[in-house]
Amino acid sequence: MIEALDAIKVSMIRTLSLAVFAASLLLADPAWALTLKEAIEQVEKDTKGTVLSADTIRTRGTVVYRIKVLMPDGRVRIFQIPA
Repeated sequence: MIEALDAIKVSMIRTLSLAVFAASLLLADPAWALTLKEAIEQVEKDTKGTVLSADTIRTRGTVVYRIKVLMPDGRVRIFQIPA
């Protein structure tokens, strides 16, 4: 029972950390706009995951980088980072 609670805590901390990371990218100053290469490097560094693919997407006048990452726990996550 204690191990299950510890696993839940670790999962919640990871989720919160990723949410803070994503929010920090969304609130970034446009003067610090990233290139696709820089966004990939930042996601790899912050998630400790492996980037599976990365694309530039333009919708409704907004440009974002869509980065698919294989997380260390085996899950695949997709991050959308403002360009």
